[in-house]
Amino acid sequence: MVLAALLSGGAPSQQQADYIGSYVWPESAHRSGGFSAIETEAGGLGFITVSDRARMIDGRFERDAEGRITGIDIARSEPLRSGREGIMTAHLADSEGLAIGVDGRRWISFEGKARVRSETGPDGPEVLPRPEAFPHMQFNSALEALAVDEAGALYTIPERSGRIDKPFPVYRWKDGQWTIPFSLPRRDNFLVTGADFGPTGGSTSSSAISRASDFAAGCAASRPTATGEEVLLETGVGVHDNLEGISVWRDDLGRIRLTMVSDDNFRFFQRTEFVEYALDE
Repeated sequence: MVLAALLSGGAPSQQQADYIGSYVWPESAHRSGGFSAIETEAGGLGFITVSDRARMIDGRFERDAEGRITGIDIARSEPLRSGREGIMTAHLADSEGLAIGVDGRRWISFEGKARVRSETGPDGPEVLPRPEAFPHMQFNSALEALAVDEAGALYTIPERSGRIDKPFPVYRWKDGQWTIPFSLPRRDNFLVTGADFGPTGGSTSSSAISRASDFAAGCAASRPTATGEEVLLETGVGVHDNLEGISVWRDDLGRIRLTMVSDDNFRFFQRTEFVEYALDE
């Protein structure tokens, strides 16, 4: 299986992906901001995005004949809720990662109080048990990325690994327990911001995308590092805004399409931007 990781920071070096286009989504259209995660439906028309202030938006892309995004229609925009606490606020509301299983269940990872929960399911929202490491993660650098494979296992990655020379641990929820089956190498100043499994199986303000194709089996004690890593795209500062969310899908031409969304950090000089690249396998 192939894991694509979205990273931020560092300096430009190379590109193996073809630029498709960008679309700036004005604040007047969505009345929100801070979008940190995205998932697209088959065909790249429908999408779900999550703001880091606990809001989820379901929408649909309008595309031209070349497949470029030209507009957006919002179908639903709702705050995330937390049982008796009502609408999430403060440290409980820092939602960063989004993953949707083959059963349609939506999962979200959080950075403030590090945790993973389902937003939808047979019994409604469900918070997964937290391993010992989650409460001890760096402030404002916890569970930034979230992905789910075809078997339904969840993978979440903190934004920071703890040291510049320490790989990023990949936490997996499978069979009712958390393990660290492998880690991702840490490169220069890049930090993890998003992850997704490509359609061939199951992680980018300069931006980068890398993919790892071989995952060694292991446990929390050994923490093998993913191999077969390949840098697909690395851009310079200012080329795109603060890209944080990534979704990987296959378009009508058979190409692997990368759809990304930027986090404007609720600052007037930044923008919410959807950016797309394509890969020829």
